[in-house]
Amino acid sequence: MAVQKSKVTRRRRGNRRSHDGLSKPVLAVDPTTGETHRRHHMTKDGFYRGRSILEPED
Repeated sequence: MAVQKSKVTRRRRGNRRSHDGLSKPVLAVDPTTGETHRRHHMTKDGFYRGRSILEPED
């Protein structure tokens, strides 16, 4: 079992955890519909990069 040799200071612990914070998702605007969506995901209407991917249901 691993046992630390000496106590890890608050500063070293904080430096190690500095990149662990959550970031907001990056959003993009579809050029055709103007709808905001997540990057590399299609919109709710079924558009991706300005093109219709899904057929609309009637």
